[in-house]
Amino acid sequence: MTPTPPAPLAQPPHGETTAPAGTRRHWLALLLGGGLAAGGTPPARALPMRALNFPRDHGSHPDLRTEWWYITGHALAAGKPWGFQVTFFRSRVEGTASLRSAFAAQQLLFAHAALTDVQGQKLHHDQRIARAGFAIAQASTTDTALRLQDWTLHRTPLASPNGPASRYTTHVGGGAFSLDLQCDSTQSLLLQGQQGLSRKGPDTTQASYYYSQPQLEVSGSITLNGQRMALEPARDRFTNRAWLDHEWSESLLHPEAVGWDWMGINLNEGGALTAFRLRRSDGSTLYAGGSVRRPGQAVQVFGPQEVVFTPLRLWTSPASGARYPVAWGLHTPAGRFTLRALVDAQELDSQASTGTLYWEGLSELSTEDGWGIGRGYLEMTGYARPLRL
Repeated sequence: MTPTPPAPLAQPPHGETTAPAGTRRHWLALLLGGGLAAGGTPPARALPMRALNFPRDHGSHPDLRTEWWYITGHALAAGKPWGFQVTFFRSRVEGTASLRSAFAAQQLLFAHAALTDVQGQKLHHDQRIARAGFAIAQASTTDTALRLQDWTLHRTPLASPNGPASRYTTHVGGGAFSLDLQCDSTQSLLLQGQQGLSRKGPDTTQASYYYSQPQLEVSGSITLNGQRMALEPARDRFTNRAWLDHEWSESLLHPEAVGWDWMGINLNEGGALTAFRLRRSDGSTLYAGGSVRRPGQAVQVFGPQEVVFTPLRLWTSPASGARYPVAWGLHTPAGRFTLRALVDAQELDSQASTGTLYWEGLSELSTEDGWGIGRGYLEMTGYARPLRL
């Protein structure tokens, strides 16, 4: 039987602030499990080890099922601290590859953006959804060049005495806010896992190609409620910093996993710390990992038994009733740390699009005695209800 092409996806009204289209890792679970696929999903295959090739691997990989480009950061504007995130997702639609119709959706593009007002203790967010093509949504296969309606993310090479460098330019705009940012690399790419092949579970099929670009230097402007605020010049290496993740995969979420906890932290001394775990229904860790890179040193990759997350403080969402650990104790080979949210209320409701609730927001990393050593983003899923395919 010939699969039926999916119907056009509903578009949120332009300028209306809505919940973002799920988290990047939830799209990995939902889309790869067939939640938006036509005709079902074939079994996943283990990804081979290979050398990542740049600039080609900055671009899209439409032969694999799911991919995302994800920028998070913190900035100073109008004398106040802000957090921001911009994420573009690509998903291959199963069952339409053999269809010749130009209207058969072979790739879907999603995007979401969020702005955290630290002083006002408020989160703003918005989304875009469209089929690839028709000059509406595009993801280049040669470099990072993404467009979804009026939202864009582009990479351009920069001249640098220290080797290849990048500038990521993004524009996203919602009803209440917009972001116009430039994020310039200050150090080399960080290949996660085994030279860019990152395990995400106990089975070999649960893996992705994954690199990060930490310590991006941010400039540009934030607009909120019609007021444009230029980012203030960075006072030190702690100010106006961002983190980029680019990840693409064919893998499936392990059946025992009900959610995950993940963090990417720009350290004040110039390093980068990544840590994650997938959780079972009883809260125990199914699989964990991460890495640290100190200035002038090689990447240290963490084994699945070397990362321990310990909840320290819970926040209950008044909207969903979910209880999220907004303060964590973290034990890794790089040391023992405490991570705390700078705003508790950073829960995102995407039930209208993906049927899930999750938490993702700006957080601060400290030593156990309370000395702040870095900032970045924490993501937590599966607390309102288990993620099921």
